[in-house]
Amino acid sequence: MELTKLGHACVRLSKGDRTLVIDPGALTAERHALEGADAVLITHEHFDHFDEDRLRQAMVANPDLEIYASGVVAGRLADLGGRVKRTGHGDALTVAGFEVHVYGEDHEILDPDLPPIPNTGYLVDGEVFHPGDALTVPAAPVPTLCLPGNAPWMKVSEMYAYVKEVAPERAYVIHDGLLNDVGLMVMENHVGNAAKKADKEYRRLLPGESVRLP
Repeated sequence: MELTKLGHACVRLSKGDRTLVIDPGALTAERHALEGADAVLITHEHFDHFDEDRLRQAMVANPDLEIYASGVVAGRLADLGGRVKRTGHGDALTVAGFEVHVYGEDHEILDPDLPPIPNTGYLVDGEVFHPGDALTVPAAPVPTLCLPGNAPWMKVSEMYAYVKEVAPERAYVIHDGLLNDVGLMVMENHVGNAAKKADKEYRRLLPGESVRLP
């Protein structure tokens, strides 16, 4: 399987002739992000993970494209019929030839006076876990973690704690689209420090960069 990091929180997973895209939001500048995709997974409704207009256009362009999404997102796309499927914690699905297990229910807290919105993370083929906007620890090993590098809902210390608890073999940074060059440098230093502590490969992929997974 090949993992390609796109802008902010978006990744493409490919194996053979099948392609799965996760969280192509408004901060994903690559207009080709959904080209050739067989299915799309959406973790939650925030604009940086869910671009409704882009998804609708992609559904028109590709009549076979399917979307799997948290409840709120699925509800907003309900007029598209059976091509949009609601996911929830505990689901085990076969999506475009990929085995997908769903973990997590809530977004990390932003406003303590408001309840969290739904957020679902996806473990694909028992290899890659994309948590969306949550620090969910799946009840299964995670060889490859899509690691949030920066977010309004996360402190640096929480990033260290999260990658330590999940203990992946590899971690590739996502959720970095809010950072300028200085912020990226600081974040990459912390991710590198976490990698040294664990003696593992944890790093940021540049947008468009791909890695081949075992």
